[in-house]
Amino acid sequence: MQQHLEAEVLVAGAGPVGLTLAMTLASRGVKVLVVEPRARLEPPSVKCNHVSARSMEIFRRLGVAAAVRQAGLPPDYPHDIAYRVSATGKELTRIHIPCRRERYTDTEGPDGNWPTAEPPHRINQIFLEPILFRAAEACAGVTLLNEHRLAGFRQDANGVEASIEGLDGEPRLTVACRYLVGCDGARSGVRHAIGARLQGDAVVQRVQSTYIRAPGLRERFAHAPAWATFSLNPVRCGNMYAIDGKERWLIHNYLRDDEPDFDSVDRDACIRAILGVGPEFAYETISHEDWYGRRLVATHLRDRRAFICGDAAHLWVPYAGYGMNAGIADAENLGWLLAARLQGWGGPGVLDGYEAERLPITEQVSHFAMNHAHAMAQQRGSVPPNIDDDDAAGAAARAELGARAYALNVQQYACAGLNFGYFYAESALIAYDGEAAPAYTMGSFEPSTVPGCRTPYFVLADGRPLYDAMGTGYTVLRFDSGIDLAPLLAAARAVGMPLQVLDADRQDPRAAVYRHRLLISRPDQHVAWRGDALPADVQGLVDRLRGAWAAA
Repeated sequence: MQQHLEAEVLVAGAGPVGLTLAMTLASRGVKVLVVEPRARLEPPSVKCNHVSARSMEIFRRLGVAAAVRQAGLPPDYPHDIAYRVSATGKELTRIHIPCRRERYTDTEGPDGNWPTAEPPHRINQIFLEPILFRAAEACAGVTLLNEHRLAGFRQDANGVEASIEGLDGEPRLTVACRYLVGCDGARSGVRHAIGARLQGDAVVQRVQSTYIRAPGLRERFAHAPAWATFSLNPVRCGNMYAIDGKERWLIHNYLRDDEPDFDSVDRDACIRAILGVGPEFAYETISHEDWYGRRLVATHLRDRRAFICGDAAHLWVPYAGYGMNAGIADAENLGWLLAARLQGWGGPGVLDGYEAERLPITEQVSHFAMNHAHAMAQQRGSVPPNIDDDDAAGAAARAELGARAYALNVQQYACAGLNFGYFYAESALIAYDGEAAPAYTMGSFEPSTVPGCRTPYFVLADGRPLYDAMGTGYTVLRFDSGIDLAPLLAAARAVGMPLQVLDADRQDPRAAVYRHRLLISRPDQHVAWRGDALPADVQGLVDRLRGAWAAA
């Protein structure tokens, strides 16, 4: 006999994206069921190594940032990116990234002074995911069902009925829910079910990737260790990530255009060339993690009550860590929109904001990643043959290549633009005023209060970071306490829209960007509206922000 379960939202997939979505919904009082084929706390792959600043800001709001920050590499292990002839050979250049112990105090270098209370963190997914899983498991309103998968679903105007099956032959479960979200990865069944297709560039690069254990590798380094170490030499170019800072490493071997598949080159010989070690050096292969770099974006992210997030919605070369991190941003965006609709204050059009906002940004970031992949491939193909020579010409070649490597790659590893510069340009949930947002680039950004941009960060006079002083709903930043906000508060209260007032100041120089006396920041810290006085039609503004203008 089939067992029947109920939830407001069913999430397929308990990776970092699905778990973030579940916690985001639960933090707003929504009941969530998460189904995941893997066993409880079964380790994920080692594919993701970086949590962006925007993701860390989300984790801070969810109460897990401190736990994430304390995990991963040892506290004093350098988070630098080193460029060398080989991992154990001569160093060409180094991008300085503060280690975990000095993340809040080391403000020098390109990655040391982020406009946020939560700068990025280098941590592999094998350490990150268990932290998120346990945090989600502890959330009131979240049920995690491991060793089960979504077998299918049907939907109508009132809800979704999903079929869940156990992997051990258990009878199928039927789940009645209001909405369903597929965070079920690159081979997403939900994406297929809603008729979405991935389109773009199927193969940008091929990477023969190997997870190894090599306890004796660190002692062979001629220079200080690094979180990421790129090897640039005429024989074989690749990259090595430190997983635990002791003995586990992930080696990426970038295949050339004339190397058509993962078995077309000698894996062991390539690893030794990347590491700069001979046949006497012993290491253990833990797993093969080969992957294709792609640039694929779904044609749509929603069909009525079913949505997709993360790798189900987009796949690209994971430069700057923006595969998983883009998915976490998807989850944050969709989470508060779903909660708004479920709680009744979000209007019939509020859920239209998800695709209207996330799909254009996803497309743009995919091009950033692909273009950077092509530029790096060109650089790998231009390594001079004398790069390792011990004469003046060799030293000059290393200096020249090191300068080019630094200039090209600092923008992806200190990617303030990618983190803080994206904006939502065509959303019906935002009250635009005609001013264009600053250009969106990977490496740098200009803080702006243009509606659709990230709410600029600063620290209040009492020492609180701005985002810590905001609630989980909308926040009116008032830079003139004499402005009467009663009409706006009354309009919001009448429809149940969460709205708080925060009297702000401009003592922090970073607050100078706020040119208007009033600004409304959304639950996801994007600017919804700004002005020097309330508009004549306050009710119209509230209805726009909550998506109440659309027909039911």
